[in-house]
Amino acid sequence: MMKASLQFNENMHFTATNRHFNVPLDALGGVGGDEVAPTPKELLLDAMMGCTAMDVVSILRKMRQEFDDFSMSIETESSKDHPIHFTKATLFYYFKGEKIEKEKLEKAVTLSMTKYCGINYMISKSCKISYGIFLNEENFFSHNP
Repeated sequence: MMKASLQFNENMHFTATNRHFNVPLDALGGVGGDEVAPTPKELLLDAMMGCTAMDVVSILRKMRQEFDDFSMSIETESSKDHPIHFTKATLFYYFKGEKIEKEKLEKAVTLSMTKYCGINYMISKSCKISYGIFLNEENFFSHNP
């Protein structure tokens, strides 16, 4: 079981607590926030990337694949009407390294996105999720359901 708590601070500032970690939240300026912390939807993007990134690194290590650098980005589209929610998300995986095999990298990402990443599984129930994989700045794989 997981538990978390949330404390109102002031204006639109909140503090979420997970285990012993405090995470500040705020709203965008247009809806009364001061923009001093991420919004809940921005944190959801971080969770989507973090979940799959941890899977991919773990799988690549088990496959004995070495990389020099790894980063990610995500882009979303949202509904126009309330409740405003993500309708489309595209995750981008950027790897650098000469010792990593494309086939194994593609397999690691695909396993994460289709089998292991619970965050993206939950989000995919209401949002179309696509992804692209770049190795040494070459986009060698794209998945668009």
